[in-house]
Amino acid sequence: MNKQKRDRILGLAALAAAIAMPVYGADIRESAGDGSGSEDSSIRMVSADSEPGNWLLHGRTYSEQRFSPLGNINQENVSKLALAWYFDTGTKRGLEATPLIVDGVMYTTGSWSKVYALDAKTGEQLWEYDPKVPREWGRNACCDVVNRGVAFWDGKVYVGTIDGRLVALSATDGSLRWDINTIDRSKPYTITGAPRVVKGKVVIGNGGADLGVRGYFSAYDADTGAMIWRFYTVPGDPSLPFENPELEAAAKTWKGGEWWKIGGGGTVWDSMAYDPELDLLYVGTGNGSPWSRHLRSPGGGDNLFLSSILAVRPDSGELVWHYQTTPGDSWDYTATQHIILADIEIDGEVRNVLMQAPKNGFFYVLDRKTGELVSAEKYVKVTWADHVDLATGRPVENPEATWKDETAVVFPSSLGGHNWHPMAYSPETGLVYIPARDLPGAYGPEPGFEHRPGAWNTGTDLVHFADVPPEAVNGYLLAWDPVHQREAWRIKQDGGWHGGLLATAGGLVFQGTNDGNLSAYRADNGSKLWEVKTGTGIMAPPVTYMVDGEQYVSIMAGWGGVYGVAFGRAAKSMQGAGPGRLLTFKLGGEALAPTVAQQPYQELPEPLPPLSVSEEVLERGKVLYQRNCAVCHGFGMVSAGVIPDLRYSSPAVHDIWNDIVIDGLLTGNGMASFADVLSPDEAQIIRAYVVERTNEGEIPGSSRPDSQ
Repeated sequence: MNKQKRDRILGLAALAAAIAMPVYGADIRESAGDGSGSEDSSIRMVSADSEPGNWLLHGRTYSEQRFSPLGNINQENVSKLALAWYFDTGTKRGLEATPLIVDGVMYTTGSWSKVYALDAKTGEQLWEYDPKVPREWGRNACCDVVNRGVAFWDGKVYVGTIDGRLVALSATDGSLRWDINTIDRSKPYTITGAPRVVKGKVVIGNGGADLGVRGYFSAYDADTGAMIWRFYTVPGDPSLPFENPELEAAAKTWKGGEWWKIGGGGTVWDSMAYDPELDLLYVGTGNGSPWSRHLRSPGGGDNLFLSSILAVRPDSGELVWHYQTTPGDSWDYTATQHIILADIEIDGEVRNVLMQAPKNGFFYVLDRKTGELVSAEKYVKVTWADHVDLATGRPVENPEATWKDETAVVFPSSLGGHNWHPMAYSPETGLVYIPARDLPGAYGPEPGFEHRPGAWNTGTDLVHFADVPPEAVNGYLLAWDPVHQREAWRIKQDGGWHGGLLATAGGLVFQGTNDGNLSAYRADNGSKLWEVKTGTGIMAPPVTYMVDGEQYVSIMAGWGGVYGVAFGRAAKSMQGAGPGRLLTFKLGGEALAPTVAQQPYQELPEPLPPLSVSEEVLERGKVLYQRNCAVCHGFGMVSAGVIPDLRYSSPAVHDIWNDIVIDGLLTGNGMASFADVLSPDEAQIIRAYVVERTNEGEIPGSSRPDSQ
């Protein structure tokens, strides 16, 4: 699009906003740099619910309910929903973003943290920003090079990049306002989550606990990028001064060991919510690093603030209260999952609550002013704990779930009963809609664990991750009654990595699925009313908005993430890594559907000449592969289709194996050198295992689309 047309569209959007809402007229323009627009932006974002035609914040409002008051599309006419326009991202990696819609302009992100601005009515691209993330940094991403979206504030768009930067862009033309580093670049930190802006402060956390980092989240001045405060989620070296009194108290819950040398974990990689009346920012924290409590804290203890919900003051980062969902977590049961704020009536009293369905399988309702536990019940199959004691707020653990000395099979797995995919809450039905799953995890101690900088450092024997058969995966859309803590209805779905949710005043719930369908259900009973095939597996949540009196529904369609990359056997029903697209629908849409080439299924290649190595060498190759390669190329060497399946490697690839693995020949493609964690001989041992697996053929039930 030429500059004149782009400026015209953005100018009309600004004019429309100024006419419709005079108090917000400055928001589409750039701030003069003196913060004069910040107060107006605060008012606008706090009042986001009064602008149903826009989607101003990650969860539409600060409460993160993902409920839209729009009802033009409803149960009676949703069958007439059809494609209005689509936008190709030009990628085949995971897409997880929630688009924002501000006065007729849509802002969203794609793989490698790219940002796109589109005309929300037509889909025409207004501008694009590429932060040029070094492709070798993708090795540090536990779960694909994904990004969950941007934040908007006072004429600027903010994005966190996979290599740990926070970037501010002009909303008008995508030009760079500032670009700051938020991490220690010698550590394997990443950012995949969407920033939040509260009271002129951009808040962002990071990921990397699985590889070995110390978690924190920080607030930056939205205008200048200057850091205002930082809250570390786990204590550092106890021989040094603590950053705040809360960490000094938390250190007493870490006993023995030297966790600070191997990370500690607690990374804040996704969920946040904000209550303007209480002036509290709620933040979910992640798992321990390493996963095993017996390695990071052999003397026991709860290990605060792992797997916790923190309530802090956004002006200072001061901790007001905390609640730990999984004390002393050993199962990667993060509490970084979606947080929803709502006012619900319980026992005749309206309670201001916070709701979360974290990985550990319990649905929590907390008083959001005090952190008091109101209720907690199992929303999926749970075997690691019997129940949560309401008097103490603590789970009653099952001793058989401990895996200090031997492998234990536990529900849920490290993928959780619910992962990052956003829930939705409808105040009309009183139900929370959860993309849930039942999936067991095989946890076992890693023999001779030693921390390896830059590598996976979970302390678990990742060989066991290949042992979960496809038939053990049960995914479903779950409607949950948070007042009575019970299931209202569920929709069984093939596979276990389905997209986030949207609820609307039209009595509808929208969701995309891993087999490439976008569907609309009745919010009260789950009856399916509409469905369209998109040609690409979906993980992201839908959004809805209005332009010129027409309601639209949009969704990012792009397969990937940890399930779409590493769990090839379990992802048996996936659509596969089709083209990444943003799809937008309206009643009576007349756009031609994009052509989607079906992913062909094919047999494995002809057997390769076997290598003359012993069974011991092959077993060593299996271990090395699982620890170093599986999270990208698939556990059990069965790729889920996003990154190449090594069993399909050509003889030419085998001829230059060490050039790729050790020398980094394909760094520009995202395949970084592993010379820091593998010797040339170990790389060849992995190759011997690859040859062996190639010649074994398919594991029953693991047929998959061609990934080459």
